[in-house]
Amino acid sequence: MVRYLIRPSVIPAWTAVLIALLLALYPSAGLEASVRGLSIWWQVLFPALFPFFVISELLLGFGIVHFFGKLLDPLMRPLFRLPGIGGFVFTMGYASGYPVGARLTAQLWEQRLISRAEGERLVAFTTTSDPIFLIGAVSVGFFHNAALAPLLAAAHYGGGLIVGLIMRFHDRKAPASYQTTSGSKAEKRKSRIAEAIRAMHQARLLDGRTIGALLQDAIQAALKLMIVVGGLVVVFSVIMELLTKAGAIHILSEAISGMLGAAGLPPVLSYAVVNGLFEVTLGAKAAGAAGGAGLIHQAAIAAFILSWGGLSVHAQIASLLSRTDIRYGSFLIARLLHGCIALVLVYLLWSRLGPLV
Repeated sequence: MVRYLIRPSVIPAWTAVLIALLLALYPSAGLEASVRGLSIWWQVLFPALFPFFVISELLLGFGIVHFFGKLLDPLMRPLFRLPGIGGFVFTMGYASGYPVGARLTAQLWEQRLISRAEGERLVAFTTTSDPIFLIGAVSVGFFHNAALAPLLAAAHYGGGLIVGLIMRFHDRKAPASYQTTSGSKAEKRKSRIAEAIRAMHQARLLDGRTIGALLQDAIQAALKLMIVVGGLVVVFSVIMELLTKAGAIHILSEAISGMLGAAGLPPVLSYAVVNGLFEVTLGAKAAGAAGGAGLIHQAAIAAFILSWGGLSVHAQIASLLSRTDIRYGSFLIARLLHGCIALVLVYLLWSRLGPLV
């Protein structure tokens, strides 16, 4: 019987039971955390993400994504082994932050524009923080040092590109979704532009919806997604608070403190790492507040947290990918890799981009 109780398949069930018990023990703390998470969703995430979700739906309906797909294929294919439409996802993902890249990747898969392997490569390096959060919230708000923004941006976004280059070797035997045109350079350029316009026109005809219907569908789809995102933010806010009340966060912090000390990093940053494992905002804020750790180490941990994304973001990504055959495991590995690369880049780039403090 014990053997059945500890099977991996029943671990989520026991986790849910534990959270329910903690919620019964600390109802006030759970309520306060729930209200706090709802406030973050309504005041920060909803106004920041909702317009991008609506616009992305409209661009797909108008065929703009197909246009850029044909146009950017010669660039994306050799660098990342992705079709040109990956360039659109890359741009939108880096501009608007997580989880927009995963949302667009799932949409492209649903329209059979990318394969599973290409979807796994694409979501692995287009899940990043948006520049407004990195500069305004982290650099200025948490660290009170705007000069830190170029370093964090170079480490975070540069690390993402490196992950993309590494992921081109992922599932190497998988076939490409479609092939590029052949011929001379001039012919390729002309045919590429003509094909891009033709692809946009055909996509619009295949969609067939009027502008009014397309706008209505885009708003409805964006609202459904925002509700899912908000629910996950509230749930993880409550879980974090309950684990803190139960002392689990302190125990985990002590364990990570020893690991940081062994790696030559200040143990005082363990609290930031623990918070960042669950939620990126709390982790980055704790890294900025870790006085006495040294700014370079604080920035390195913040870069790791931004690139890892936090389990709250991971849950959003997993939810978006649940209706596709894109595997979460490769995404998880890519997040860990991105975090480690970003951390190392902070130390490598500190002499050139680090603030003069």
